[in-house]
Amino acid sequence: MRINKYAAVGIAAGVAALVVVKQLIADAKPKPPPRGDHDGWHQIALASLDFETTGIDPLNDRVLSYALIADRGPDINGLINPGIPIPASSAEVHGITDVLLADAPAPAVGIAIVAEWVQSLIDRGIGLVVFNAAYDLSMLHAEATRWGVKQPDWDRLLVVDPYVIDWGIQRGTLGSRKLTDVAAYYSVSLDNAHDAAADARAARGVAYEIGFRHPHVAASSLQELMQRQRSWYADRVEDWNSYARTVGRSLDDPHGWPLASVLTSKPTD
Repeated sequence: MRINKYAAVGIAAGVAALVVVKQLIADAKPKPPPRGDHDGWHQIALASLDFETTGIDPLNDRVLSYALIADRGPDINGLINPGIPIPASSAEVHGITDVLLADAPAPAVGIAIVAEWVQSLIDRGIGLVVFNAAYDLSMLHAEATRWGVKQPDWDRLLVVDPYVIDWGIQRGTLGSRKLTDVAAYYSVSLDNAHDAAADARAARGVAYEIGFRHPHVAASSLQELMQRQRSWYADRVEDWNSYARTVGRSLDDPHGWPLASVLTSKPTD
């Protein structure tokens, strides 16, 4: 097949135009602010936690695997046999099957390891990064209750939740903000999503990037950041509830961070 010189010029022009279009699309994508050299909580060592589970209900589903990424010392990764079948839809997401967990420790053993590790952070005043903490921490609380494991001292836990902080900064303007989305936005590597260790490390990486790139967030102490996150979470819930009311969807609880409020409400006489 022969291509005359005019056709070749047209092809070359088309390729060049395509390159320009692709570059314009790339340039148009939202980008975070540049890193700064300011002080803040992002300059201190943080720990991180993530679970893979049987489903999306933190009060009734079960933990299957956990990753405890330490601020110092070795990380801890483990599997848990939940004692119930793993739904096929969940196994398709994280690859954890009944066969894989057949010889894994019982929940009381694994949950005790996680709860004691969290308590050690509390005792040392170390911040714990958890992406969407209202889910993972509510699940830990529910599992500890279910298996008779001593609860961590939740009132003293310092949580850094990149999911909530990102919403506080962006106010929902950037569309989907799952961990994969936020990690990509901040150029944080996440090569094996839905693996507890990979997700926990990525969440911590995102938390650090948020601190480096947003001085007004990094300037808070971890104690102050807790209050700001509660406020941002409440704002996000109200944003959702405003929509939910118009379509007849169930409403979320604005007080459900970092634990579902049903777990922390005091019984009345």
